[in-house]
Amino acid sequence: MGALRPQERSALELHWGGSQPLPRRWVAVPGTCSTPAARRSRPDSARAGSAWDFSAAMTRLCADIVARCPELSHIRMDQVLVTFTPSRSRSRYGLQARVTPLRFRHGALTRRQGTCEYQVQRFFVEGREILYLITFCLPRFLDQTFAEKLTTVFHELYHINPAFNGDLRRHAGRYCLHTHSKASYDAHMHRLAQEYLRGHRQPQVYEFLRYDARKLAERHGGIVAAIVPRPKILPIGWTTLRTAARNRRLLTPDHAPPADAEARLSPEIDAAS
Repeated sequence: MGALRPQERSALELHWGGSQPLPRRWVAVPGTCSTPAARRSRPDSARAGSAWDFSAAMTRLCADIVARCPELSHIRMDQVLVTFTPSRSRSRYGLQARVTPLRFRHGALTRRQGTCEYQVQRFFVEGREILYLITFCLPRFLDQTFAEKLTTVFHELYHINPAFNGDLRRHAGRYCLHTHSKASYDAHMHRLAQEYLRGHRQPQVYEFLRYDARKLAERHGGIVAAIVPRPKILPIGWTTLRTAARNRRLLTPDHAPPADAEARLSPEIDAAS
């Protein structure tokens, strides 16, 4: 098997914390002080001190949800990182959020494809390994209705595998991520959201979902959120065609890959909603 060069080994893990804090950027909200031109005209101290942290607020909300919803109680939010990606247009329609697992199927860290072994890039924040990224498209997500936003949060959390092993929740059949009926899946998420709200005595934890991006930016002097690169799938070694063929022949029925296993690597690492 081929060896990795030093620069390739360093790319297998990304660490934030201490002298290298988690990157946070302003969310550009048209018509507010959060536009690039407006931010440049304000001192750094004023900009940083007054901004509202979307990632922190959403992490608190998700932690409250998993504490109150039995179907999501397997989720450990200290290993889930809430980030954002900028909206590419001002349209309300399009990508709202996505969950990205940092493991392959069944929680495997590596996967062989042909003669090459691949590994998912590993993320660490303050020494804690991150197993999932939940990324919101901002400001688009914030410009949805309250019910739509809360249902989307449940939608993304529900994608997390019940084993919390870094893989996605997989259902039986061809449509393994949203079951055979996406409409039924969405309806179930809506019911979970309504059950969560019923009798909730701390509405302040989800109150920010009642405001759109412009109102939040004007109220707090701007919006910031964590932003990290999407994890890469990196080659970590190679073998010969003869060895790869022999390994395939040695697979027993108990260890053989499932019949519906994808031939490509990329669908294993990301699911969008």
